[in-house]
Amino acid sequence: MPIPQAGCPSHKIGSSFLWNSLKPCNFSDFSQLAIAMLSVIYSDEFLEHKTGYSHPEKPERLTAIVNSLKSAPFANQIQWQSPTPIIQRPVQPFIEAVHDKRYIHKVKHIAETGGGYLDADTPVSPRSYDVALLAVSAWLDGVDIVRETGKPAFVLARPPGHHAESNTGMGFCLFSNAAIAAFYALQQPGINRVAILDWDVHHGNGTQAIIETNPQIAYCSLHQSPCYPGTGKATETGMHNNVLNLPVTPSSDGSIYQSLFTQQVVPFLCNFTPDLLIISAGYDANATDPLASINLHPQDYGLFTDYCLEITPKILFGLEGGYELNALADSVKATLNSCLAIENNV
Repeated sequence: MPIPQAGCPSHKIGSSFLWNSLKPCNFSDFSQLAIAMLSVIYSDEFLEHKTGYSHPEKPERLTAIVNSLKSAPFANQIQWQSPTPIIQRPVQPFIEAVHDKRYIHKVKHIAETGGGYLDADTPVSPRSYDVALLAVSAWLDGVDIVRETGKPAFVLARPPGHHAESNTGMGFCLFSNAAIAAFYALQQPGINRVAILDWDVHHGNGTQAIIETNPQIAYCSLHQSPCYPGTGKATETGMHNNVLNLPVTPSSDGSIYQSLFTQQVVPFLCNFTPDLLIISAGYDANATDPLASINLHPQDYGLFTDYCLEITPKILFGLEGGYELNALADSVKATLNSCLAIENNV
């Protein structure tokens, strides 16, 4: 589908991709390969964050995505990467850059004492703290991969993060992965401005609260309203006009989202001129998702990805929500397919 122009230059990002077996991230490998790769960062350890019977944020979400990607027509074009082990790169200092130490200790304590809840919706199991640290490591690896290659990467990790505020977790989220990744990115050479696009159906209250005072980070969210968590009003613009909230009404469909992308999202992000675009990639705005009432379909996320690639090829996608397994897997597949289509059509 042709993309309506919104004022950003087009970027072309490579030629093709290489399938490889799951292995630890080694960025020096990239320069040794004659063809480009699309990295998906994943570990089976992310399945060890146990949320309990009937909880929508369950390990099977990742299993469904992995199985779908491994049977996709482009399966041999994915480079699977394991996240850097915590023993090799402690991530606590990066988490402490955005979260209160007392809160971090609370999560660790709940896990070490057998598990419990941060709130009624947000369980912590015995391994949740360690898994959440590894998830942060995966997001940091994603930043490094995108910065080194200039190409997109996808972090397939859980628990999600965009509802976690500096001093508390909520809404299934423990640590604010996207915000942590953004602050980390600003410490890296050549990255002076980071934009975060949150297309999860729920507003990323935690992400916004953490970054809205930082002029080097922009945040844009499309989310259902009214809906959990009840934040994200259009009047909230950040301390530096660096926040754009786009509430959408229940039953909105792809045509509404397409208008928002062309008229507001793309211009806002282009004007910010990010050196890195982070996408909080939630897929719970699908029509079949049980936790909201928006009428998107998996192919819509492929179109959203096309819009984003018109802004910059330097995109880090990271999984947030999405709770109907078939729609979730198909939506991630549509996202990656759009990245690959641009590579393959060069």
